[in-house]
Amino acid sequence: MPVLPGTPPVEVYLRRSSRARRFSLRVSRLDGKVTLSMPLRAREGEALAFLKGNEDWLRQTLSAMPAQALRAVSHGAVIPVEGRDLVLTPATGRGVRVEGDLLLVPGDPATVGPKVAAWLKVLARDRLATASTRHAGLVGRRYTSLAIRDTRSRWGSCSPDGRLMYSWRLILAPPPVLDYVAAHEVAHLVELNHSPAYWRVVTGICPDWKRHRDWLKANGQTLHAFRFQD
Repeated sequence: MPVLPGTPPVEVYLRRSSRARRFSLRVSRLDGKVTLSMPLRAREGEALAFLKGNEDWLRQTLSAMPAQALRAVSHGAVIPVEGRDLVLTPATGRGVRVEGDLLLVPGDPATVGPKVAAWLKVLARDRLATASTRHAGLVGRRYTSLAIRDTRSRWGSCSPDGRLMYSWRLILAPPPVLDYVAAHEVAHLVELNHSPAYWRVVTGICPDWKRHRDWLKANGQTLHAFRFQD
């Protein structure tokens, strides 16, 4: 991973792509991760020269991004689950569960974060699998697998062989937003690009996708602000 020297130094992830025809820089709105995309046969020295030539733009973009304070997940904290604020509350019993506006978390207070994260991941997989299967049926395609990860640079992806991947933190967003991301990735089973034809597929299965995309752009950083373990 190259590092752009200076104050502060900036780590840059190099990404070779068969679809890239030129060099391009991207700064994630989620966590400030910097990605330099480059054609498959391009030389790394050329990529670094491109990076140096765009240093002023890159530093201005990074400095303009708001700082995001991390929020520790513990008893008494409030977290959104499917867009609804719940208060983490001590409880008896074995499993994490919702009662009214409370998220009941039994056991040792020191394990609250990991327990809640594990519960959220199961819920996220269930909701995303349901949405993906429904959307895939609408476009007459099938996906080959579905994985849940804590990705920082993207909310989801679809590989050429039909493997879907999603950020489990989508379960913190309102259900229509999660559903839109599932529609976005399933549409790649039909068009593995972002062409006008692709967006027609998205519109066909999620007509109000622009509203949900805008919600993610405005609020996505907050979903990554929760720290579930040290």
